[in-house]
Amino acid sequence: MKKKETPAKALRTILDSQGIHQCPASFDALSAKLVQAAGFPLTFTSGFSISASRLGFPDTGLISYGEMLDQGRLITQAVSIPVIGDADNGYGNALNVKRTVKGYIQAGFAGIMIEDQVSPKACGHTQGRKVVSREEAVMRIKAAIDARNESASDIVIVARTDSRQALSLDEALSRVRAFADAGADVLFIDALTSKQEMTAFCNMLEGGGKTPILSPMELEDIGYKLVAYPLSLIGVSIRAMQDSLTAIKGGRIPPPGSLPSFEEIKDIVGFNAYYEEEKRYATTAIQQHSMTESSSPYSRQQRGEVDTEQKSPNPTVEVITPDVYNKYGADNSRDPFPGIWSRTLKIKITGRDGSNKLDLTIPAGFIDGITNIVPALGGVNIKDLLENATGDVEGKLLLDINDTMGDRIQVFLG
Repeated sequence: MKKKETPAKALRTILDSQGIHQCPASFDALSAKLVQAAGFPLTFTSGFSISASRLGFPDTGLISYGEMLDQGRLITQAVSIPVIGDADNGYGNALNVKRTVKGYIQAGFAGIMIEDQVSPKACGHTQGRKVVSREEAVMRIKAAIDARNESASDIVIVARTDSRQALSLDEALSRVRAFADAGADVLFIDALTSKQEMTAFCNMLEGGGKTPILSPMELEDIGYKLVAYPLSLIGVSIRAMQDSLTAIKGGRIPPPGSLPSFEEIKDIVGFNAYYEEEKRYATTAIQQHSMTESSSPYSRQQRGEVDTEQKSPNPTVEVITPDVYNKYGADNSRDPFPGIWSRTLKIKITGRDGSNKLDLTIPAGFIDGITNIVPALGGVNIKDLLENATGDVEGKLLLDINDTMGDRIQVFLG
């Protein structure tokens, strides 16, 4: 059997190939899987994004080596593309750097980035950055090289300097030359301020950093090999969550167009792949049990319970609880609108394949809890539908919509 290529070897193959390579930053296993699924050849871990998503803290040296290593291990295990790990300033002196590099090798990283900031560090493109002496910065890179050799590894060493903003461009250029002489594989000057400086040394940060935003083709013409996007995924994730929470707080649900379908979500996180692999190890008993399980998101049965109505072509459930009954005043003492308890609602859900997923009859007074049963009815004013249907005959169709999964939801007057 052919020996599997190491992550570092795969990264070196990419670096040796023609053209510039885009490298979106991931901050957890799911974001890394999305990067891979989108067709990118590699990803790297953003310390900014991991500190924000894991701790809810700014990238100011608060996240530890152990936390970064743990998050990185989850990321490398989730994908097959090479991952470059952000190791900040190595978390201490040269001996700490050696331990960090060896830990990142064991965690499956293809590359590791070491910077020359003091402790505690500051985030790139932000105020207050200070760097260690050039001699100490070079010693960190030499320690990283020694750790690689001692581990019989070929991990790619990315040497970063923050001295452009902390000191000067000339100092930054001098440091990266010294890093290269020490054996670093990739050089990175953070926060270059103009295209001229970028040309003097081939770095870019999207979303309001110090460096001009150029297209990949422009960067390739200048001489760059990797273009990193450390903030894009965490940034759009934050905005999407804010928009969703605003919608929910306003009594609505996020617009269907902003949400992947439930089937897409299952596929993205790996349910379908899991089910396919599960078949390889299924015994007869497991297969028979699986056939009785409902995969519908509207299933009323809990795992392990027996569905006595499973074989019925039109399963019907009557739902009423004492607290709901009393809330709406069955004795008419607190009736929210006249005659509500004299009517019922029938909710029917038909799958895209024509299957009957749900046939539910509830008292009309249960309208406040209806979204607990069918989330897609969130934002629909059932009370108005009932008031407009006063006096209508049983069976009148009040609502007919399709949810984000493509299922048809119908509400009838009982």
